[in-house]
Amino acid sequence: MNAVVSPVRVPLRQAWPPALVARYRAAGYWRGETFPGFLRERARQFADDVAVVGGGSRLTYAQLWQEAGRIGAGLLAAGLAPGDRVVVQLGNTVEFVSVVCGLFRAGLIPVYALPAHRLTEIAHVVRTAEASAYIAASAYEGFDYRTLARELQASIPGVRHVLIVGDAAEFLSVAGLAGPADALPPDPDPQSVAFLQLSGGSTGLSKLIPRTHDDYLYSFRASNAICGIGRDSVYLVALPAAHNFPMSSPGFFGALYAGARVVLSPGAGPDTAFPLIARERVTCVGLVPPLALLWAQAAASTPHDLSSLQVLQVGGAKLVPEAARRVIDGLDCQLQQVFGMAEGLVNYTRLHDAPECVLNTQGRPISPDDEVLVVDDHGHPVAPGEVGHLLTRGPYTIRGYHNDPGANARSFTEDGFYRTGDRVQQLPGGYLVVQGRAGDHINRAGEKISAEEIEDHLLAHASVFDAAVVSMPDPYLGERSCAFVITRGERPTAASLKAWVRSRGLAAFKVPDQVVFVDAFGTTAVGKVSRRELRAQLRARHIEQTGEPR
Repeated sequence: MNAVVSPVRVPLRQAWPPALVARYRAAGYWRGETFPGFLRERARQFADDVAVVGGGSRLTYAQLWQEAGRIGAGLLAAGLAPGDRVVVQLGNTVEFVSVVCGLFRAGLIPVYALPAHRLTEIAHVVRTAEASAYIAASAYEGFDYRTLARELQASIPGVRHVLIVGDAAEFLSVAGLAGPADALPPDPDPQSVAFLQLSGGSTGLSKLIPRTHDDYLYSFRASNAICGIGRDSVYLVALPAAHNFPMSSPGFFGALYAGARVVLSPGAGPDTAFPLIARERVTCVGLVPPLALLWAQAAASTPHDLSSLQVLQVGGAKLVPEAARRVIDGLDCQLQQVFGMAEGLVNYTRLHDAPECVLNTQGRPISPDDEVLVVDDHGHPVAPGEVGHLLTRGPYTIRGYHNDPGANARSFTEDGFYRTGDRVQQLPGGYLVVQGRAGDHINRAGEKISAEEIEDHLLAHASVFDAAVVSMPDPYLGERSCAFVITRGERPTAASLKAWVRSRGLAAFKVPDQVVFVDAFGTTAVGKVSRRELRAQLRARHIEQTGEPR
């Protein structure tokens, strides 16, 4: 089939000022590497080593390179052209890795979507990216994506190609793709956009983040050094593979870059992940805080051998100190706190850091050239050690979203700093303590209360499994605090929990005005519990259920 001429689209670009480009190259951050280039080199170096494991399938590095070539050539033969944007909605399967690598080999642009997304989100991503193709599994976790594909093509005619992993029905089968290898293009410009990633924001529809070959390879190459990832490592992808944390911090791309083994888990719960850890001798995994707490609890009674696990990374949301202590006590491995964002900046506690640093901070930046500003509401730098808004720029932090001028005006300063929306405290040595998102403070009669501070004290109670503290409207105080609590073992009374917080030596106004017991918290579509979104959901649901005024 002849390639279809692509329509005029908003160009994909991510550009740094020339002076910074020269600086980052001179420092060795940007080496001119590309995704197809490093994959080719690993296939040559480690041809017979196992690269990817998942769902009963195992691919060596040579097989992954060959499979990526087959898929890439097949996509071009099917009518796609280098530069086309392709939405990929696959779960934690070997095919996710081989399809994405195939897109790289064909010069196509992956646009990462998540299995939890449905038509509204996918249609938004397709329109914003101006994608011409959609790749999904026939079914995943009980949902038929072929139905979504039909609805997508009916609503957006520009989606000319649908490819399905599994039973493709009327669509093209990924397994049946084939084409001449000599049609594959040469390696791309390292400064060109490699893929579009979804913003990690938990409210509204996601923005699209263009990441270049040079900047993204630097981020996971440098992460490997910080996280101890080498050829003998075995990295478990427990969170959704399309999310930035398990992709690059150091993630499965970091593991592949190191010549290590990637193990894809279809679920993140202990019942699914623990057998894989034991069988594959997993050495490193990244989790979000609620899962880390669940794993720490389950480890006490599991029959599976978890002794190979060396590093447990926790990120995606803040791990407060009491929860960190619980994780360390429950799992006999090194805890590494990770605080990052899909837009760029990633912070790690180091593996050699003192325990108090690991417990109480969210780490420091990857790069000496990560510029960090902590500013007040007017954009002025705060005094050292004071809490403020986090702004950043650097060799792997984007300078703008794709096709979203409004978001760019809000999110970036004129001199290229990204407004993260996080409130932090910067300690000596560059370590950051996350104080929540900009809206995560409760204004109780003029007294500002940090939700995370109170959550930390609640988690220190032996009967509290997790807690979320939110603001509720109050006719007298303006806002009052409400703690939603998941318990373990015998449920305490609300009065006893209030007394517990009071006994911790806090100001009286910080004691929760209200305690509500719940069985579980919700999760966002990116597969993590966002404290900001969680608090908003709990607050809205409670107001609706109680009929309180907004």
